[in-house]
Amino acid sequence: MRLFTKISAYAVAALAAAPAWGQDAAEAATATVDKGDTAWMIVATVLVMAMIVPGLALFYGGLARTKNMASVLTQVMAVACLAMIVWVTYGYSMAFGDTGNAYIADFGKIFLAGVTTDSTAATFTDGVEIPEFIFIAFQMTFAAITAALVVGGVIERAKFSTIMVFALIWLTIVYFPIAHMVWATGGLIFEWGALDFAGGTVVHINAGVSALVGCLILGKRLGYQKDAMPPHSLTMTLVGTGLLWVGWFGFNGGSALEADGFASLAVLNTFVATAAGVLFWMLAEAVTGRKGSLLGACSGAIAGLVAVTPAAGNGGPFGAILVGAVAAILCFWFVAVIKPKLGFDDTADVFGIHGIGGIVGSLGTAFTMMPALGGPGDADYAAGAQFVIQLQGVLVAVAWAGVGSAIAFYVAKLVTGGRVSEEAEREGLDLAEHGERAYNY
Repeated sequence: MRLFTKISAYAVAALAAAPAWGQDAAEAATATVDKGDTAWMIVATVLVMAMIVPGLALFYGGLARTKNMASVLTQVMAVACLAMIVWVTYGYSMAFGDTGNAYIADFGKIFLAGVTTDSTAATFTDGVEIPEFIFIAFQMTFAAITAALVVGGVIERAKFSTIMVFALIWLTIVYFPIAHMVWATGGLIFEWGALDFAGGTVVHINAGVSALVGCLILGKRLGYQKDAMPPHSLTMTLVGTGLLWVGWFGFNGGSALEADGFASLAVLNTFVATAAGVLFWMLAEAVTGRKGSLLGACSGAIAGLVAVTPAAGNGGPFGAILVGAVAAILCFWFVAVIKPKLGFDDTADVFGIHGIGGIVGSLGTAFTMMPALGGPGDADYAAGAQFVIQLQGVLVAVAWAGVGSAIAFYVAKLVTGGRVSEEAEREGLDLAEHGERAYNY
């Protein structure tokens, strides 16, 4: 079967060393499915699920006002569920089908046609494979969390129906093509040799840009930059942050597709980059005359997690610390300084953290690969040339997500109305959209 893969350092090395990799390897090694690898991928998939519900739902919910808590939880959960159904219906085939072009695969595996319990997916090691069903499930969680991430940019004023229509269109014309371009053999960015271990481009830049487009199209919340809109529960946000962090070990470690040294490296990098993100965000607060805050610590943790995602298996621990620290500082600067001046209402700072952090991580991966920083690059590794490739990939992702998201949001707005009425927004989306409250005191 076709090679399913996420490009990484050792994948690049393997491909460079063996141009006729697919055919030759198939002849040289008898493919085997290891139960240990399979068990790890099942665990990793479940961990990513925990990132979405309850992790991301609580993170976003805590940032919203009390009257919108149930609305946020509902939107995140429903969008994730929609993505799961769409993924097994036609999304997997569009992203990882057997044939296709540089931008999209085919529909040969629509409804998972031809996939059985005996089907396997290749990993990064010749002759080592995993069951295709668990590969499908693992990738499904990526589609689900990316769609749910976008919701954070438009919470507290978008209609539930608008969110659902948008998600269906967006997954089809934005997520699946970008996943194919970055991660599938024959994909445009994959063939350029771009490094994206676990989704810096596919997940975070994609979600960040899409959320920015959405908040611009739907407009600001009533009273934004006039009334106080503090998070209603930093406790919930902290709980969500912790669950996201734990789930991220599956997100990054699972992207090795095997229970091996690279998975272990990704897990360690996920610890230290996040720790750096927390500390440097709070340091930035202190340097600029603010108090070190819990909200800042949570934001810094997410910035570190986002930034290390593309570099998780493509850098050593000190490279991960560096990229986490730089991302935290730049994300803080954008969220605290630039965003208020620009005046757009990205409710949960999806662009400010996921978009900016994803760009920092994707470009920074060119340098974390360097042996001088403990990365797995060869002695003749050319960081400058790799940086140009990374930049090309970022620009394509930004443009594709920007245009595709605008189409999806405008169509959803045309069909459903876009945002709730002013009366409903003042009352809160919990009652206006769902007829229930998150809290009944």
